[in-house]
Amino acid sequence: MVPGDFIACGKRRVIVFCAFRPTGNPARLDEIFRSISLSDNTIAARLLDVVEHDILPLTRKGVAAGNKVFGAAILRKSDLSLVIAETNNELENPLWHGEVHALKRFYELGEKPATKDLIFLSTHEPCTMCMSAITWAGFDNFYYFFSHEDSRDAFAIPHDLKILKEVFGLEPGGYRRSNAFWSSFAISDLVETEADPRKGELKGQTARIKAAYAGLSDSYQASKSDNDIPLN
Repeated sequence: MVPGDFIACGKRRVIVFCAFRPTGNPARLDEIFRSISLSDNTIAARLLDVVEHDILPLTRKGVAAGNKVFGAAILRKSDLSLVIAETNNELENPLWHGEVHALKRFYELGEKPATKDLIFLSTHEPCTMCMSAITWAGFDNFYYFFSHEDSRDAFAIPHDLKILKEVFGLEPGGYRRSNAFWSSFAISDLVETEADPRKGELKGQTARIKAAYAGLSDSYQASKSDNDIPLN
């Protein structure tokens, strides 16, 4: 195993899976995850399952009420079990993006794990506000399904990239994806490290999730003129 910063390790049946945050050489990500690609128990498979089965049902209800399509979840590093899943609730408060709303609900829990022991999952690459919230909460990682460019091009919500450019002077992808606070990972990159036939299965699940979000995006865009979300 190539050394790196510990992210997650757990066990299913007799199979052990581990994930590490690579340091220094980005090419090591592929090497690390190829060396630990194990049946249904890889981190990519688990994160896709959480998006599809835990976040999406909440987002369907949220979009039906008039909220945006963004959601998030928090998992334990030790066994990838779910701590909490949430979805966007900007109708109540424009700060309740999926990620910040998930953090709000997390801190409302009675007993909760330390954030250093947790994984942060976002359906969409976090905006600058949500990145800051994840940072201030003490997470050392986040994973995302859709990119900023997807939010702009596929979801007609360009505000993440516009704020990045107008406020911080950064082009798409211009922020440091690995820094002193955390490292971020695109789930699509993890899927690419899988061996066939598992890679094909995960790509099929990815396509299914994208299709579900496309439908939700159409619903939101058709109704957003009726809401009073400032950046809708």
